[in-house]
Amino acid sequence: MRKELFASVIEQDIAFFDAHKTGEISSRLTNDVQEFKSCYKLCISQGLRSIAQTAGCIVSLYLISPKMTGLMVCVVPVIVLAGTCIGKTLRNMSKYAQSQIAQASAVADEAIGNIKTVRSFAMEESEKKLYNDQVELIQKINSKLGIGIGIFQGLANLALNGIVLGVLCVGGSLMCTAEMTPGSMMAFLVATQTIQKSLAHLSLLFGQFVRGLAAGARIFQYMNLTPEIPLKGGKILTDSDLHGEVKFVNVTFSYPSRPDQVVLKNFNLTLPPRKMVALCGLSGGGKSTVATLLERFYDIENGSITIDGCDIKSLDPSWLRGNVIGYIDQEPVLFATSVMENIRYGRPDASDAEVMEAAKLANAHEFICNFNDGYDTVLGERGATVSGGQKQRIAIARALLKDPKILILDEATSALDVESEKAVQEALDYAIKGRTVLVIAHRLSTIQNADMIAVVKGGVIVEIGNHSTLSKKKGVYWNLIKQQQANDDENMSERKSG
Repeated sequence: MRKELFASVIEQDIAFFDAHKTGEISSRLTNDVQEFKSCYKLCISQGLRSIAQTAGCIVSLYLISPKMTGLMVCVVPVIVLAGTCIGKTLRNMSKYAQSQIAQASAVADEAIGNIKTVRSFAMEESEKKLYNDQVELIQKINSKLGIGIGIFQGLANLALNGIVLGVLCVGGSLMCTAEMTPGSMMAFLVATQTIQKSLAHLSLLFGQFVRGLAAGARIFQYMNLTPEIPLKGGKILTDSDLHGEVKFVNVTFSYPSRPDQVVLKNFNLTLPPRKMVALCGLSGGGKSTVATLLERFYDIENGSITIDGCDIKSLDPSWLRGNVIGYIDQEPVLFATSVMENIRYGRPDASDAEVMEAAKLANAHEFICNFNDGYDTVLGERGATVSGGQKQRIAIARALLKDPKILILDEATSALDVESEKAVQEALDYAIKGRTVLVIAHRLSTIQNADMIAVVKGGVIVEIGNHSTLSKKKGVYWNLIKQQQANDDENMSERKSG
């Protein structure tokens, strides 16, 4: 179940992860599966025994006295119906309790995952209070659930003992009219008490059953989800047909989590094969959205995105992301494994020699060899044990190993110091050769050599051309350069005065 749940989660659309926190998903993989497992094991092993005993005794009751058995058959369904109504309420309470546990896990996961930010703002007490509030709410819900289950079990025992009392009364009456012998009466009473004990035991298992059912419902909710964008299926272009021309034609898009906010409006852009196209503009204009749509993390509402004339919706998504497109972010993610495996993540079937060659091209081989264990050095979670420049060059090596036709650079040097930026820029200069490159630019000085610069504002392109023509135009691009130069001069003055 755990394997199938993870397989289902990992295949979901990016929109699914926008709407669900990591801690909540992890809670279903751990807490809910464990809860379901424990309850399932207990209910099956002990429940089947009680059910078998009950079934056998019911047959005995009918053989001893069909009349009294008929009366019991009339009474028991009423008790079962009442128990079902109470049970429905308890199941809803249990589902709510499980979801609240997931919320608490999400809070803890977020705080621990961003511990440096928490520590730098001295927000430990605030995070503790936030988590404590969630746990206290869980405690209240579970207390109510426990009381509800206790009341259910008490009423169940009262009803079952009432059946025994009823047997004594009705059996005594039948004995007075000589319709039943004392021996038959005793045999019927023993069988009834056996049923009573079995049903009482089942009522005790009911609490476990409710918890297991709630956990199972949450698990199967994720397992039964079907992603709108499948991981596999579609056309795969041959190397001779793949040139790297990308076209955005009248693209309109809103994020599923914000359907009312249109990010791109009738967006049109062409990336010529083996050319470098840069997107710039103010934050929130839609630049990074263009990159996510090219990766087909989301499907567009209107318009089309094509690669060499083929709509990306008709192409195999795994082939597109795994072989055609390479993505280098300004904050790349590394895994808590060896340097070798982090680079090989770009192409799992690559040999050690190919991994090292990619590292050399990315200006990473030298510093990797200086590590105590070289390429076998295990990195910390999210690459926390290497510097920003080293992390970027490992990410570039990972992208180069894949040898993509299309490369997306989300300002890969903006967060680096001067020395690291120079080393990374040299690696990037090699990486872009012979490829179609889309650059998401924040620092305009890095895109002056681009073949084409598009200025994005409010989800549309307001200016397009090279650095020279756009500068002469003295429009939006020129104003952005002047504004950035003024900010740089101001920062330089502050450093000198400091």
